[in-house]
Amino acid sequence: MSTIQKSISSTLLACLAAACAPNGEAPLRTTRAPVDAAPANQLVVSGNACGPAALVNSFRFADERWQAAKLAIDGETDRGRIFTIIRRHGMRPSPHLGDRPRWSRSGVSVIDLADMANEINATTGLPAVRHEVLVTRTGESPARQLARTQRRIHASLANGFPPILSIRRFALRENDRDTREWIAIDSHFVTITHAPRRIPRRSKEFTIRYIDPWGAQRDEGRIHVSDALLTAVPFPEARFPEANVGRDRLQSGEETILVASAVIGYW
Repeated sequence: MSTIQKSISSTLLACLAAACAPNGEAPLRTTRAPVDAAPANQLVVSGNACGPAALVNSFRFADERWQAAKLAIDGETDRGRIFTIIRRHGMRPSPHLGDRPRWSRSGVSVIDLADMANEINATTGLPAVRHEVLVTRTGESPARQLARTQRRIHASLANGFPPILSIRRFALRENDRDTREWIAIDSHFVTITHAPRRIPRRSKEFTIRYIDPWGAQRDEGRIHVSDALLTAVPFPEARFPEANVGRDRLQSGEETILVASAVIGYW
């Protein structure tokens, strides 16, 4: 074997051992989830149960100490556990929605889902999770916005809790003033299981692996800076080829973008 071949082989082995990510990213961070963990499927309950199902998946794929929260959710099956979250926590009045129930036909908001998670955590002595909207901050460059998003995701994984990502689809649609504007047409929650430990400076994207509760699918996607739309849709773009959220609500020929709008995690 030549010196070059030895070098390539050594690099490949090191990369495989460290779970290397593409595009020059650092090795992927994950949690110490139980080896027999299987994703929960929201469809055993309903099409608007992505929030409770994503929460089940976050606890299920978390480190050992977070498993206490999983055990605190009553139910012999995923259907039973998701219903427990909806009935016990989702039907409580939301202080953020004028005391309307947190969970409805439209699903649940990011802040209410974080509150629901913390109610479960409180019963087991676990710390409170946080939520953060990923909209561009005043004076924040696209690269810094992307880096902030990566830091939040990585920190939560490093602390043992797979973060929940809210993704939202926008469509460029004509309004009643005969002009076109970007409007949100649908949203969804997924659970992130892998993300890079760091990304190169001024990077325009990074790769994640996630669980989509719609069908309990394990998928991969990229969170990306979308320069052309930063003013109109000020969130990182979510390039998730397998995510069909909102596609059935698009009108023929409409431009669309899927974004990472918020994250719930422990950092």
